[in-house]
Amino acid sequence: MTMKALRIVLWAAVVVVAATLGWISYGKFLSTDQAAAGPFGVPFELVSQNGEPITEKAFTGKPTALFFGFTHCPEVCPTTLFELNGWLEKVDPDGTKLQAYFISVDPERDTPQILGDYISNVSKRITGISGPPDKVLEMIKGYRVYARKVPLDEKEPDGDYTMDHTASVFLLDSTGRFTGTIAYGENPDTAVKKLENLAKS
Repeated sequence: MTMKALRIVLWAAVVVVAATLGWISYGKFLSTDQAAAGPFGVPFELVSQNGEPITEKAFTGKPTALFFGFTHCPEVCPTTLFELNGWLEKVDPDGTKLQAYFISVDPERDTPQILGDYISNVSKRITGISGPPDKVLEMIKGYRVYARKVPLDEKEPDGDYTMDHTASVFLLDSTGRFTGTIAYGENPDTAVKKLENLAKS
């Protein structure tokens, strides 16, 4: 290996390490900051899958798992819903210790009824949340969730679309404070352990 090639490899390694440390630091900052600042997110007024008003107060009283997705999602959302339901049944079979919500990032298509029908095919433990698009967007931004509409055909920007979005499950303690996440594709045993710890918070 030439000296020039060696320098390139070493600089690449430095960049990777720096990026990794930056991500870890961001994660720690988010946890500490949110824990100190109080409940995670922002106040909101949306609609549950049952057509009833729901606010940020629903995320207190019990530890909570939040997932942001949409009903036209081909893989990530149905997989996460299925896995989350299984983990909840394992950790809290009586449903007395934990609660979970699925918030739509595509309220233009996901009415409360459509969301409820979609979720009920997978779980009775998870409640859907939708509402007016502008209010949903404010809520999503306030919870630091990434969501972006992506046209299926670039030549038809107003045609059919999918959504890019954050795929992690957010974990909040009984006071609504952020405690961590479960990543998409995370080891099931690790996910269960996180929920067990969450149930004690």
